Amino acid sequence: MQFYYTILLTVFSFFWVGAQNATLQGVLVDDGEKPVGFANVAIYKSVDNSLYKVETSNEDGVFTFRNVEPGVYNLEATFIGYSNIRSENISLIENQDKDLGQLKFSTDAVELETAVVKAKRAMVEVKPDRTVFNVEGTINSAGDNGLGLLRKAPGVLVDNNNNISVLSRSGVLVYVDGRRLPITGDALTAYLQNLPAEQIDRIDIITNPGAKYEAQGNAGIIDIRLKKDKNLGANGSVSTNLSQGRYTQSGVSVSGNYRNKKLNSFASLGYNGGARFNEMEFRNFQNSILVDEENFSRNNTNNVNMRWGTDFFVAKNHTLGFLVSAGATNDSGISNNTSLLSQDLNSPIDSILIAENSSIGRARNVAVNLNYKWEVKGQSINIDADYGLYDNYSDNNQPNLYFAPDRETLLTSVLTSYETPVKININTFKVDYEKDFIGGKLGLGTKLSNVATDNTFLFYNIINDQSDLNDDRSNIFIYDENVYAAYVNYARPINDKWNLSAGLRTELTDSKGDLQTFNNTSEPPVEQYYLNYFPTVGLTYKVSQMNTLSLNYGSRINRPDYNVLNPFRTQLSELSFSKGNAFLQPEIVHNVELGYTLFYRFNFKLAYSRTLNQITRLIAPDDVDLRAGFITWENLSTQTIYSFNASLPFQFNKWWSAYLNASAAHLNNQAEYEDGGIVDVQAFTYNFFQQHTFKLGRGYSGEVSGWFSGPGVWGGVFRYNSTGSLNLGLQKKFLDDKLNVKLSANDILYTSGWNGASEFNGLVSEGAGRWDSRRVSIALSYNFGNKNVKSRNRKTGLEDESKRVSTGG
Repeated sequence: MQFYYTILLTVFSFFWVGAQNATLQGVLVDDGEKPVGFANVAIYKSVDNSLYKVETSNEDGVFTFRNVEPGVYNLEATFIGYSNIRSENISLIENQDKDLGQLKFSTDAVELETAVVKAKRAMVEVKPDRTVFNVEGTINSAGDNGLGLLRKAPGVLVDNNNNISVLSRSGVLVYVDGRRLPITGDALTAYLQNLPAEQIDRIDIITNPGAKYEAQGNAGIIDIRLKKDKNLGANGSVSTNLSQGRYTQSGVSVSGNYRNKKLNSFASLGYNGGARFNEMEFRNFQNSILVDEENFSRNNTNNVNMRWGTDFFVAKNHTLGFLVSAGATNDSGISNNTSLLSQDLNSPIDSILIAENSSIGRARNVAVNLNYKWEVKGQSINIDADYGLYDNYSDNNQPNLYFAPDRETLLTSVLTSYETPVKININTFKVDYEKDFIGGKLGLGTKLSNVATDNTFLFYNIINDQSDLNDDRSNIFIYDENVYAAYVNYARPINDKWNLSAGLRTELTDSKGDLQTFNNTSEPPVEQYYLNYFPTVGLTYKVSQMNTLSLNYGSRINRPDYNVLNPFRTQLSELSFSKGNAFLQPEIVHNVELGYTLFYRFNFKLAYSRTLNQITRLIAPDDVDLRAGFITWENLSTQTIYSFNASLPFQFNKWWSAYLNASAAHLNNQAEYEDGGIVDVQAFTYNFFQQHTFKLGRGYSGEVSGWFSGPGVWGGVFRYNSTGSLNLGLQKKFLDDKLNVKLSANDILYTSGWNGASEFNGLVSEGAGRWDSRRVSIALSYNFGNKNVKSRNRKTGLEDESKRVSTGG
């Protein structure tokens, strides 16, 4: 049903036509009567000077407004470096085609330093090096969190284990405010779920980063940018949200900013909490044993987070700054796991395993950044030093009770518990230098980083209500990684049509994984020391002012981290668990992307990706207990992906705009292991995302959005079926736009759950699951202070924040 809703919305978008039928056109020229292309042209109702519609001139300087209501209008055309053109009292009647002829710009009245263009950001902007998902302006973000927003982001897929991929490529690095998060797996999931949407300004999706960026991350970088007010004077905002699904979630945050000519100081403090659930069921057949497994988990979480930063404008061209962020999370949870065991597909149930688990946990994190920037015309230096501490702890109680088929007769029991304290220390130092050089831009830089993790796994057998440490199952895993990097990058136009960028990054990796057991059976540490070179090349060709082609190549690496190397055994029950692999090798990927941009709005991308030693999840049978199955990490021999992506913004009329994103990919996974396991999986998958925004009058606006994901493959072998979501939103602003109220309903058809199957190394598994995706939320935010005085970018003359309608994506 979700698929048909998506098709219906798409067809409706393309074929609905409004009743307004007057046309207004003209030609923009400079004082030499040469066409001025891609200028902003706006018409306003003369009765109250309210904005009616915005267009841009084409490469011949021609602009056209179609389907305009009869009435009287004022027209204004703007272009950087020219004085504005204004024509007033333009009268239009029904069915009239009005031609204003030539409208001439003059260059004698405006300096570039002071020119200001205001624009309301489009929901999605496609730039030469990234796709920008502007979260702040979307109604359906109300009551959501970082992970939920990534599910809605164009080209991004979040699977049933909350692994993130972009353009069907796994191995994504997640950044916050330009700095990499050193956590992965469940810790990353928890962080994103505790990051309220109300604190997020935008999400940058960088699929093929240049040499300036670290080479880690096969699929590129997702950079979550938090809100930071740039208004002069004292400003702030207070926001709160309440979200109701099966359980309640809520949050409140306050932020403030003070900026003058000497400094810019900003801070925020937030709280969010509530309960979440997850339901899964699996049917596993292995070694002539059938295991029907059901699992329900619920977590209660309370999180407090803060940020405080200040930039000091100490002298002309010199800026010193610091940023401190911290967070504290406490959670508790239950997990009820039931497994029905049979000897084969046709035999009756012979026993039932019930594991009623409970857990408590905490997470603490602190990050400190010191930065310095020097900038003069034609060159700049940026220096950053970062320190981060992540301290997590979890205490899990797991009774494994085996019952007869009547669920009352206890056959046997295995009572266990385990503690998992984890500490991560991260230190980085980097220097970036840029300079105008031979008609282009030269970039040089270096980065030093150290990540040290200390992971302890303490496994206890519960005997007579006493905890007895099991030395055979307990261990300590210490992982230390040092990366020394340097890069050079150069970009310049070759001529009026061609532009070239090229770079080379080199990274020396020195890592050591040391597994220390409690029973004196420790193995030698796994040490790796290797040097890699990562070239990047980009070409752009301007076919015409309305058509641009680009070709980019980049090589990247994905090093296994502590989360996938750590061989600890994390259990849902004795028969269902996951563990890492200390012998994983880093994966190397080669990405090629061909892009095409039409009208500076519509963007299309073809991509090819080939990965060696792809790190992926596999579901396999246990060698010791023939009834058990587990999830682990392995290297594939190769993964090859061909993909296509289209990003299409539309402005149908003055009250209806839309954004559509479509992607498709063909994936080929290949591997052969010494124990006889073979991976030979091919799949074609596709995804659609669209959002329609409607101006409803009287200050109201509405949104209808949805995504649909066709069949595909998660990990190495798990084939999933179609899934999707339909969302609705309503917004109203009060008190001169200072008070904003958003109401949203997410996944109203409850179709975002997953189901699929896998077959590997003798284990045949079918599974399905869902989480608390269907929710109704309300969010309120109030802005106070001086919101009318903006800081300007001295390079472009553009205001950092803006309020007028944009012309496209």
